Amino acid sequence: MLRQKIDEEFKIAMKSRDPVRLSTLRLVRAAITQADIAARGAEDGGGVDDPAIMALLQKMIKQREDSATLYESGGRIELCEREREEIVIIRDFLPKAMDAGEVDAAIRAAVEETGATSLKDMGAVMAHLRGKYLGQMDFGQASKKIKAALSA
Repeated sequence: MLRQKIDEEFKIAMKSRDPVRLSTLRLVRAAITQADIAARGAEDGGGVDDPAIMALLQKMIKQREDSATLYESGGRIELCEREREEIVIIRDFLPKAMDAGEVDAAIRAAVEETGATSLKDMGAVMAHLRGKYLGQMDFGQASKKIKAALSA
């Protein structure tokens, strides 16, 4: 479903001759194709599914955020702006991001549902959150909050 949405948006970008959107979607499609090729050895062989595509999109956003920060600190504002434009385009394909209050509530619920009591249970809580909130939560920040919750 996500793959089809990306393909449709790619066609629209081609027709509208939007160079930034078109090049960004080309990069997204290329990354998905690479992931499909890597997954060929898997049992199903049907390519990557929506959760894997969402994880791939999140990784692409993280890479662009890092690049934008480096460009900005290096005084390359035009390149920084381009990276930020690409981030906006890629985010269009992910579910709405959760705010801090929603993340905290989700973490509390996940700790309760998994029965986590110590830092040893952190992996189970993270797995639970990834299963439910992939594409909606920054798991780097969530990890810090989980650690704090389980340490208390």
